[in-house]
Amino acid sequence: MELKSRLNQHLTQVARDRDPYLATAGHFFVQQYIRQQLEQWGQVKVQEFQVQGMNLKNLILDLPAITTARRSPRPPILIGAHYDAVVGSPGADDNATGVAVLLELARAFHQAPARYPVRLVAFDFEETSYNLAGSTYYATSLQQAPLRLMLALEMLGYCDRTPNSQQYPPGLKYFFPNQGNFIGLIGNLKTIPDLIHLSHHLRRAGVPCRWLPAGKRGMILPDTRRSDHAAFWDRGDRALMVTDTAHLRNPHYHKPSDRIETLDLDFLTGVCRGLEMGIRSL
Repeated sequence: MELKSRLNQHLTQVARDRDPYLATAGHFFVQQYIRQQLEQWGQVKVQEFQVQGMNLKNLILDLPAITTARRSPRPPILIGAHYDAVVGSPGADDNATGVAVLLELARAFHQAPARYPVRLVAFDFEETSYNLAGSTYYATSLQQAPLRLMLALEMLGYCDRTPNSQQYPPGLKYFFPNQGNFIGLIGNLKTIPDLIHLSHHLRRAGVPCRWLPAGKRGMILPDTRRSDHAAFWDRGDRALMVTDTAHLRNPHYHKPSDRIETLDLDFLTGVCRGLEMGIRSL
């Protein structure tokens, strides 16, 4: 099955009401689907945590690096995507697209390992008033363990090529295009070489790409902190968000209309291919 078809299959399984509060059946279904998909490629660790008495789960798969003569192990590249959604939305872009790409990157790096170990994490409970609960819990649990890089996959499939379809926080519109036809990379300052590297490979895959370094852990532009990478910025890691810019482009953000038919699957497929190439050659 081709990559585009596999991504679409993941989307059909994940894009459903799955808020942990009010759509518990959908949340459990998606959780089990992700676990079953990842278990094809190795042992899945389940990290349980609680928020207001709710039992929540991060799902973790570690894949080894390509065998080399190196004596000391390399720190892993962590790739994460949250799998919950807001109340009343099937969350096709937010964040079934991130989950779909996470699952396909697991397949890719199982079949052909990268230079660094790859750790794939499906984060629970990113949405709602307990924002970023799963990734914050996971980042804290790492204590002092180093990471080569953390990538948060956050809404990857909405593309609008019409003029003035892209909005920005104040000041940025003068530096970036007004068409929402690109994927964005937003990292802290220490990721600048990685931003350049990944943007090159995304463009090679046919996806326009723009990148932005955010200083002071994104505190100057709070919109840059709105995903699971923020907990890793706070930890001092190299971390970045891969995003179609969410509410700054997608009119279906956090609405019942965030459905698969609004997505550009060719765009999503290109993002997945570009990320695989870029991560593989880090």
